[in-house]
Amino acid sequence: MKKLLCGLLASLLLCTGVRAVDLSAPSALLMEKETGTILYEKDSHAKLEPASVTKIMTILLTVEAMDQGVLTPETLISTSSHACSMGGSQIWLREREQMSAGDMLKAVCVVSANDCAVALAEHIAGSEEAFVDRMNKRAAELGMEDTHFVNATGLPAPGHLTSAHDIALMSRELILHHPSIREYTTIWMDTLRGGASQLVNTNKLIRFYQGATGLKTGSTDAARYCLSATAERDGMELISVVLKAPTSQQRFDDARALLDYGFASYALQQIQPETPLAPIPVRLGTQAQVMPVLGEGSALLLEKAQAGSLGQTVTMTEWVEAPVEKGQRLGTLSVASGNTVLAEIPLVAEAAVPRLTYGQLLTRLLHKAFLGK
Repeated sequence: MKKLLCGLLASLLLCTGVRAVDLSAPSALLMEKETGTILYEKDSHAKLEPASVTKIMTILLTVEAMDQGVLTPETLISTSSHACSMGGSQIWLREREQMSAGDMLKAVCVVSANDCAVALAEHIAGSEEAFVDRMNKRAAELGMEDTHFVNATGLPAPGHLTSAHDIALMSRELILHHPSIREYTTIWMDTLRGGASQLVNTNKLIRFYQGATGLKTGSTDAARYCLSATAERDGMELISVVLKAPTSQQRFDDARALLDYGFASYALQQIQPETPLAPIPVRLGTQAQVMPVLGEGSALLLEKAQAGSLGQTVTMTEWVEAPVEKGQRLGTLSVASGNTVLAEIPLVAEAAVPRLTYGQLLTRLLHKAFLGK
């Protein structure tokens, strides 16, 4: 279903002048979060060094570990000598210094703290090396075919490579399934250690771009200036990835240009039936009817020019035989602009309806025979 939607939209995009976006970076991509649709790409599969944008995967694995109960934001983590030795962006953790996982995660999100990233990795997996194995396994699960991680920080290392496309995939996974990460990624200024350590976000868009929600900057001499920037307006969140921009300001300018283009050109519309759906009769079921509801894929990404000219067609089965499973397909809601079908959204059973047992069927027949009901 999602492949169909993306394919239809991709065909439309070829005719909409996306090449008008002018970027300084050699590799970039713009993606819509909800559908995963790519709205713009420029050499997006080029394998490049991502610098600290790497930490999106470190953040993702950390919040997933929190979901699994491996640690909580209040868990105290003791800093190893290895974590203290990272250099680069850091909050100058001291060996054996204890800090909560939540504060370390905040430092990773806001100031790209390498020492905190490694301390979290070691606590979750036992060692940075074991954590990197998990990073690469998770990357494979997400379809990040251009990616190989060597460390948890993005510090320069031979073979540590990814692409704008793959960064968008892991960024989407993080913000789609863990929206609470915004509690950290939208911080502009904060403190740690009871106010002794000042934090200022490395992502200037958080302060200067309307609707900015994150996500992660990165820079080294070899990687140049990188950014995965996310922003939300009118219920639509976009992911703008820029790699190897010549200067820090140009990466922000490129990300802003991509986001501006996306918000100006597209809208995310939640499709609802124009008229109420009628219940479907169920034969031989414990219930006489089942209610159809919209299945997955009801969020439709549209060019703004199309948003006000949509038509709907509902095709529904006349009846269904029990047993009916929850989510079983009962029909289709087609959405079209003119003669172009934009989406075919499944209509599915709202609840399961078991099949009558022989005893229940006999009881029902006797009621009809003697009581007329």
